Amino acid sequence: MSLQIIVNENILNKLREELLNRSSIERLPDSVWKRAGALNTWGTNAIEGNTLTWKEVEKILIEQRSVSNAPLPDVLETIKHEAAFHGLIRRVSASIRLTAVLELHEEVFRGVLADAGQWRRVNVRITGSRHTPPRMEKVLIKMEEWIEEYSNRDMIGEPVFPLAAWMHHSFEGIHPFSNGNGRIGRLLLNLHFLKHNWPPIHIFQSDREVYMNCLEEGHSGNLSRLIEFLRVSMGKSLLDLLDQVGTEDDELKPLKHFGSKGPYSAKYLTLRAGKEQLPAIKVKGEWQTSSRALRLYRIFVGEKQEAPSSTIESTLVPPLK
Repeated sequence: MSLQIIVNENILNKLREELLNRSSIERLPDSVWKRAGALNTWGTNAIEGNTLTWKEVEKILIEQRSVSNAPLPDVLETIKHEAAFHGLIRRVSASIRLTAVLELHEEVFRGVLADAGQWRRVNVRITGSRHTPPRMEKVLIKMEEWIEEYSNRDMIGEPVFPLAAWMHHSFEGIHPFSNGNGRIGRLLLNLHFLKHNWPPIHIFQSDREVYMNCLEEGHSGNLSRLIEFLRVSMGKSLLDLLDQVGTEDDELKPLKHFGSKGPYSAKYLTLRAGKEQLPAIKVKGEWQTSSRALRLYRIFVGEKQEAPSSTIESTLVPPLK
């Protein structure tokens, strides 16, 4: 699947604005954070080969029950990653430093990896990539350069999504650990979003091919597809959170529901969702969206002549920061 056209910036901003009107990110209900932690943990671990199913992760992290016949390392990774994910909230007020990177690695992999919390002391390759990470003796130097450049770009106010893409791609390119780089890189990515008052995003096994292709394309100097991927993922995260804490306007419903009641057919909406223009989430193979998201799509992307120009102008918001 290719990311042809990103979710409109104004749509993302308006969905975020509505979420923040309901609750600050850090004060979302515990049940919402618990589910977010479980989803994030399941997705990020599955990408790296963890065998636990969503039902098993849900049982361990939400129901706090044990599962039978599950590999112990997979269970430990699940429990430890979720704890590190929740701990991101405590890190929001502090600058991102190299000590935080090492701490996150140790939190997730203590008892799983022998070198948890330590920079790699071996040379590595990234499976399936033409990019070769720097040699082990250059890791610390490259990480110091990474954190300095990130801090400088953040201080001058580089927009959140381009900076997120650069930050994440550069970290993965350095590959500072012998193992666990993807999971720590995605935790740092979400820490970046949280620091800028955006909710965390979740990357699932079903996203893996597109996600990896975006990272690989970045090695040629083009981060545009990764930026698009992050925006699309954020749209899904906002829809999911608003479905839980928003109004009836934010309830997720199948596209066929809207196709029978509005100016767009279900087939048209499915096409727009598939092309990543309409924020939507696939649930059991069926696209779902909300009345609010569809209305914003109609204003900012759809046929604007259907809405008075004064309405469009009054709902414009500043570009993503």
